[in-house]
Amino acid sequence: MLTLKLVGIDTYRDNVAFLARDCNLYRPEEFQAFKKIEVMGSGSSLLAQLLIVDDANIVGGGELGLSEQAFRRMGLQEGALVTIAPAEPPRSLDHLRKKIHGHTLDKKQIEEIISDIASYRYSEMEIAAFLVSSAGFMTTNEMLSLTRAMAQVGNSLQWNAPIIVDKHCIGGIPGNRTSMIVVPIVAAHGLPIPKTSSRAITSPAGTADTMEVLAKVDLSMHEMQAVVKECHGCLVWGGHVNLSPADDVLISVERPLSIDTREQMVASIMSKKLSAGSTHLLIDIPIGPSAKVRSHDEAMRLRKLFEYVGDQIGIHVEITVTDGKQPIGNGIGPVLEARDVMAVLRGEPGAPADLREKSLQIAGALLENDPALRGGSGYERALHLLSSGEALRSMNNIIDAQGRATVPGCLGDLTKDILSPRDGIITSIDCFRLARITRLAGAPMDKGAGIDLFKKVGDTVVKGEPLYRIHACFKTDYGFTTKLAEEGHGYEIGEIL
Repeated sequence: MLTLKLVGIDTYRDNVAFLARDCNLYRPEEFQAFKKIEVMGSGSSLLAQLLIVDDANIVGGGELGLSEQAFRRMGLQEGALVTIAPAEPPRSLDHLRKKIHGHTLDKKQIEEIISDIASYRYSEMEIAAFLVSSAGFMTTNEMLSLTRAMAQVGNSLQWNAPIIVDKHCIGGIPGNRTSMIVVPIVAAHGLPIPKTSSRAITSPAGTADTMEVLAKVDLSMHEMQAVVKECHGCLVWGGHVNLSPADDVLISVERPLSIDTREQMVASIMSKKLSAGSTHLLIDIPIGPSAKVRSHDEAMRLRKLFEYVGDQIGIHVEITVTDGKQPIGNGIGPVLEARDVMAVLRGEPGAPADLREKSLQIAGALLENDPALRGGSGYERALHLLSSGEALRSMNNIIDAQGRATVPGCLGDLTKDILSPRDGIITSIDCFRLARITRLAGAPMDKGAGIDLFKKVGDTVVKGEPLYRIHACFKTDYGFTTKLAEEGHGYEIGEIL
C-alpha cells in the first residue's frame, strides 16, 4: 500500500494524483495508458488524473500524492494507507453517447449522468459533450429531470417555517447587487430569506464576492442555519454549503464555452432553490441590448419555463422583467458594489437611486407573500423598513452573525479616468464591455479592483469629462485594463438635440 501525502498544488476542480516514477510498489508505466485511476483507502475512494513525478521532493517511491482538492475530497489524513487501480469509465457515458446522437434521455439516465458528474467521474471534455448535446435539443421533461437530479446529489436545507422566500437574477448586468439590500429588508420584516449566492465566474463580482468585503461567506450548512434562525436571513456562498454541486461543475465548463441555453439556465437555478428549501421565489430577468436576455419575447419564453418547473417541484415562482440597458448602481467590482449597498442601507444622499428603487420593488414583491400584510402594500412596508433604519440594523446583525470582516476593503490605488471624446448625451452603455474591462482590472480576485461610474444613460457630458474611473491593484492588470478601455470605453455618445 502507498502512504498518502498532501501535495500543495491548486488544481482548481480537478482531482490529480502524483506517483513517483521509481515507485517500488506499482509500475507507473502500467497506469499511463489510463486517463484516470481510482484511489482507495479506509472506506473512501476517489477518481483522479495521474501524473508521474521524477522529483523525490514531491513524492517518494512509497507515496501517493494528492492535490489540495483531491486530498480534501478523499477525507483521509496524511500518512493513511491507500491502494490504486485503473478507473473504469463511468457507465453513464453510454447515456451521453445516446444524447450526442440526438436521443431523448429518461429520468434515470439523467440521474446517472449527474451523479457521475458530481462525483468528478467525468472529464471536462465529457462534460462539454453533455452540455453541447443538451444545448442542441432538450425536452421539458429532460429539463425537469435535470433539475431534480442536480438537487438530489447535494445537501438539502430544511426550514421550520411555512414560507421561505428567495430571489435570483439571471445576471448579465454589472453592479446589480440588489440581494444585499433585499435580504436585510425582508429579514427585518421577519420572513425567512436564506440567500445562497455564487462567486463570479465570468462577471466582475458575484453577491458572495461583494458580501465577503463585509463578512465571512464560506459558512457550513449548520452555521448558515444558525444565522437564519437568529437573523431571519443570510448572504452566504452556496458552493461551501454544497447545494446542487453538479451544477457548479457544469457551470465551470459551460461559461468559458458561452453555453447558456434557456433550459440549462432554468434547471441550474431551480435545482439550487429546491435544495435551499425555498417555497416562494422571485426571478429577476433584465432585458437589454448587452444583457443575457435581449427581447420581451425571449423573456416570456423563459418565464414559462421557470413557471413550469416551479409548478412541478412545488415552488411558487414570480417573474419580474427589469431594465437591463445599463449597469445598476455607481460601482462595478466588490468594494465599489459593497460601498453602494451600504450607502443605500444608510440612506446617504449620494446613494445610487436606481439600485435603491429596484431593491425596494423586489423586496416589496417578496413581502407580499406574507399573509400578515393582509392586503397591504409590500412596497410601502419595504420602504418603511429601509427608511427607518431597520434594514440597516438587520444587515449589521447578519454581518456580525456571519463574522464581520476584520480588514476593511480598500480600493486599488492605480487609477485612470476614462474621458469623453466629445460633447453629447449618453445614449447607451455596453454592459458586457464594462464587465470585461473590470475583470481585466483584477476583479473579483482583487476586491478593490473595479470601475467607478460617473455617467449613466441620459446624462450630458462635455469633451474631456470623465465617464468612469478604473481602479486596479497591480501594474500588469492596470496595463491590460487601461489598454482595453482606450480601445473602446463602452459608451455611446449622441448629439444633444
